[in-house]
Amino acid sequence: MPNDKALDALSSFLGDRFSTSKGVLEAHAQSETFVTAPPPEGVAFPETTEEVTEIVRICAEHDCPVIGWGAGTSLEGHALALRGGVTVDFSRMNKILAIDVEDMNAIVQPGVTREELNHELRATGLFFPVDPGANATLGGMAATRASGTTAVRYGTMRDNVKALEVVLADGRVIRTGTKARKSSTGYDLTGLMVGSEGTLGLMTELTLRLQAQPEATSAAVCAFETIDQAIATAMTTIQMAIPMARIELLDGTGVAAVNAYSKTSLPECAHLLVEFHGSETSVKEDAERFGEIAEEFEAKSFDWATRQEDRTRLWAARHNAYWALQAYKPSTTGFSTDICVPISKLGQAIADTNKALEEADFIASIIGHVGDGNYHVNMFVDVSDPVQKEQAKAQAEGMAERALKLGGTVSGEHGIGFGKLKFMRQEHGDAWDVMGQIKRTLDPQNIMNPGKMVPGN
Repeated sequence: MPNDKALDALSSFLGDRFSTSKGVLEAHAQSETFVTAPPPEGVAFPETTEEVTEIVRICAEHDCPVIGWGAGTSLEGHALALRGGVTVDFSRMNKILAIDVEDMNAIVQPGVTREELNHELRATGLFFPVDPGANATLGGMAATRASGTTAVRYGTMRDNVKALEVVLADGRVIRTGTKARKSSTGYDLTGLMVGSEGTLGLMTELTLRLQAQPEATSAAVCAFETIDQAIATAMTTIQMAIPMARIELLDGTGVAAVNAYSKTSLPECAHLLVEFHGSETSVKEDAERFGEIAEEFEAKSFDWATRQEDRTRLWAARHNAYWALQAYKPSTTGFSTDICVPISKLGQAIADTNKALEEADFIASIIGHVGDGNYHVNMFVDVSDPVQKEQAKAQAEGMAERALKLGGTVSGEHGIGFGKLKFMRQEHGDAWDVMGQIKRTLDPQNIMNPGKMVPGN
């Protein structure tokens, strides 16, 4: 094996926290979709920043690739070992280091999951708002610049990471950002690292912005005869500046799958799932205004969920939509892709996608964070059928092309990995070359997650 010396050195350093067993390697070659790559050559399980530093130093000495691993829930092959090397699994770096209630910050290691953090925050009156659905690690969420259902109000990981500790490719440990709410000093290295997908360094500590639990919360499910009516309602709501905490779209196929999986009984047509946060008065007023808009676009039904258990059940059903669709077509493999377009172009983008999907030989569903113009298509494909696989790839590429023509981006949430690398030049032009120059400056050996994100990598 080309990296035997690095593997031997890491085994001596970490002992039984370094594995080359077949089962462990194969577990770190899994993807949530059919994007595939060979297993890594070894998996390291560090517990401290100092250990991560030594792992990277050893790998740099032997020109061995280093790939970060969180919960393994990424969708574009971000954490797969394209060129072999060592996967650094952060599951043992899972400590909440500090919670500062007065300044509304939390300091965590990268292996802490968002659900673990919010469980710990319950008694403080604070919460961490970024909710991608999966119980992803916060380090992985930062590395992929995750967002989710609440981004329309609270922003993405870019808006909620204040500071980082990062191990660079040469073993240096740097700190970016501060606990302060803002800064105007120097380059924004925190912003550079968030979304870099492990190609510039490994995050070993994150300082996160917390939010106050709202005084009142209300949610609703709203059914429409057509998906166009649902989209028009969402677009009008956002354009009228009604402060939604969440506004999610499910098409009829998605609703049918959710009903079967989560034992709900929603009408099998397009739905908006909405949530409002604020004071008792503001939530009531915002909900009433939304109801008027929904009525204007001929909503079929409008059901409120004000009790905590009802809201929990509602959003659990939404978050389980991917698995519901997988269970709806159990002999298939899921392939999920996303794009993001300006709000004014959302209706056109989804209509064009729906029309294209009518010609596919597989089941598919559109699910959207429509409050910020981001939507997903979940395609469930028989991977033994080469025609279906090619159709799925063509559908994903068609979505990306449409997004760029409409002034959008090929991914609002899933990221690039190597699944969407081919579109980076088209979206960014010469700026993509600048990304490559930054990569080569910080990682001249190209050991940090090679094959992802930038040109010539």
